[in-house]
Amino acid sequence: MSIRPLLQRQATVRSLIRRRLEIQGFLEVDTPIVSRELLPEVSIDPYSVIQGTENKFLQTSPEPHMKRLLAEDSGPIYQFAHCFRQDERGPHHDTEFTMLEWYEPGATLTSTAELIQRLLHDSLRTNGLQRLCCRDAFIQHANIDPITANVDALLKASHFHNVIIPDSISRLPEEQQWSLAFELLLSEVVAPQLGIPQPTMLESWPASESAFARLDPTNKQVALRFEVFVAGIELMNGWQEETCSSTIRNRLEETNQIRMSFEKQKLPLPDRLLAVHDNMPEGVGVALGFDRLMMLAAGTDSIDAIRYFNSENS
Repeated sequence: MSIRPLLQRQATVRSLIRRRLEIQGFLEVDTPIVSRELLPEVSIDPYSVIQGTENKFLQTSPEPHMKRLLAEDSGPIYQFAHCFRQDERGPHHDTEFTMLEWYEPGATLTSTAELIQRLLHDSLRTNGLQRLCCRDAFIQHANIDPITANVDALLKASHFHNVIIPDSISRLPEEQQWSLAFELLLSEVVAPQLGIPQPTMLESWPASESAFARLDPTNKQVALRFEVFVAGIELMNGWQEETCSSTIRNRLEETNQIRMSFEKQKLPLPDRLLAVHDNMPEGVGVALGFDRLMMLAAGTDSIDAIRYFNSENS
């Protein structure tokens, strides 16, 4: 069977996305795949590579380098980036994958929702975008309020919904127990109900799960973070960017502490980014799993069905 129809489908969707973004003034950019800097995350482990005598990393996301461009007044930018993450292999994951990432200075969550709705209509022929706050989604699908619930309540809800909690959770500090229980409830109970019959933008996350998002100035209990789901599949995530360098440094240092509590490697902080982070304009950044988008467009249940190469046959 010819591979050309598969390649043509991917090329068509990329072209539609490029056209939509460039109409809105975005420039396509390229950033390094190998670097000594990255953004530490608790659940993401990078591949290390040696260049000469220096230890570097295959990038898990183009985020740190794209933000350095933003700090140099790049304006709106996007990229189809190859990303690499250890131990991620399954129907919706692989150790190497393609990420569409974009950043728009001056954007709000409302203007970003409008752009997302158009991109999904172009690529998946969907109509509309449901905007749902995290609190309402958890109350509706897990019968618990994540804004007010303590760790015991989250663990009780997890057991009620037959979510398997690892025994090692008892060795973690209470804040980390809370985050793990929240993530498991989200992925196993709440997320499968979202994005049906139209895409869902899950917004207003608990402040403790802010990542690199700004806290809501009208309600410090929640962060201006979101994820977008289609047919129960997490397709993208993003946030209104926190631009304060010291705030981001503190969050990254806390991330490394959590990594070490999980007996994971402490990762270097992105000092070059942090040195210019205060120059970043306010706006929104979004990361979209392009392989998952193509999987949804093709109506399949595995990203391998829409790719010729994967980590097992490359």
